[in-house]
Amino acid sequence: MSIEVGGIVEGTVTGITKFGAFVELEGKKTGLIHISEVADVYVNDVNDFLKVGQKVNVKVLTVDDRGKIGLSIKKAQPKAPAGQGTGQGPAPRQMRPQMANRPQGGTDFHRGGQPRFTAGPLSFEDKLSRFLKDSDERLTDLKKKTDSKRGGRGARRSG
Repeated sequence: MSIEVGGIVEGTVTGITKFGAFVELEGKKTGLIHISEVADVYVNDVNDFLKVGQKVNVKVLTVDDRGKIGLSIKKAQPKAPAGQGTGQGPAPRQMRPQMANRPQGGTDFHRGGQPRFTAGPLSFEDKLSRFLKDSDERLTDLKKKTDSKRGGRGARRSG
């Protein structure tokens, strides 16, 4: 069986880098799974998803003139329509391992847990106004902290 664009083949992970993983295919050919093609979720570290020596099914995305082979794991996996297949509805959303313990939701934790967004859609002017207000507040806070560390430059001195 030859390696053709669009085909799904089995391979073995032979190396992992910051930008993806190398997979040995049949005929001692090697292809690359780019980090963006490893999973349907955001991948910060390929090592969280793949290990050297692991067998994987990959879809061949590209084969260029020089023999470079582009592969994808996420496109090799069949997509079941939402609500069909398992009878349990859509699969639960996967999270990155390092994000699992972080709180979820649209809350600004730097502002005392107040919601960042209101229920209705905002116009551009409203968004800009809110951004400028938040920026001014942050600059004021930063200036107060900086001044207190420096002895309050320009503050009244007793004595």
